[in-house]
Amino acid sequence: MTDHQLPKTRDGEPRAFFGRRSGKKLHGGQQAMVENALPELEIALNDHLDPQTLFPDAKRLVIEIGYGGGEHLARKAEEEPETGFIGCEVFTGGIGKMVQAAIAKKLANVRLFTDDALKLLVTLPDASIDAIYLLYPDPWPKTRHHKRRFVSPTTLKELARVIKPGGTFHFASDIEDYADWTLAHIVREPQFSFAPEAPASWHTPYPGWQPTRYEQKARREGRMISFYFTFERR
Repeated sequence: MTDHQLPKTRDGEPRAFFGRRSGKKLHGGQQAMVENALPELEIALNDHLDPQTLFPDAKRLVIEIGYGGGEHLARKAEEEPETGFIGCEVFTGGIGKMVQAAIAKKLANVRLFTDDALKLLVTLPDASIDAIYLLYPDPWPKTRHHKRRFVSPTTLKELARVIKPGGTFHFASDIEDYADWTLAHIVREPQFSFAPEAPASWHTPYPGWQPTRYEQKARREGRMISFYFTFERR
């Protein structure tokens, strides 16, 4: 799929799966750090991107879409130095925090993409990624905004195309409606399988899981039930 084939808005522009880019302003030190370090971490897209060239010695390649404050991405990158990680995020606050984490932890196995993740996916070769994480994405709860939900027939086809057979797509949310939405779309995508070990096992966090700040906030607000799905690429 090329850029002109991406979902469009009414004005003909590729549809973004986010509503805004800015969040809390970066303070002076953060802003300077981002300006100095981000060029070394940021991915510049061409028509075709071979992720192996970003991490020539990596044994696995993993993408996290919407990494937020970067807690999960930074921890996984530190735990798995032989895995190359690509983090996709558009919000300036999250990008700043991830840049800080990459510097503080000396993460040489992380690269960042700062635009819509679908634009990255469509440039990747077939069967080039081992795993993709989509953790606590914006649920876009209003019906008229459901088209902005990242999980859609278009994105699932791209995920299925770029994930290696036997690879995984991990989706977590504390919004039951979005969990139902995701399952309803997955069952229509024949290249993914969903085989939970036991009924309701999807409420058990992933092995080694540490709650993100969004999950902690949800629990403080009384949304205690989370869904941790793992879908396997056939």
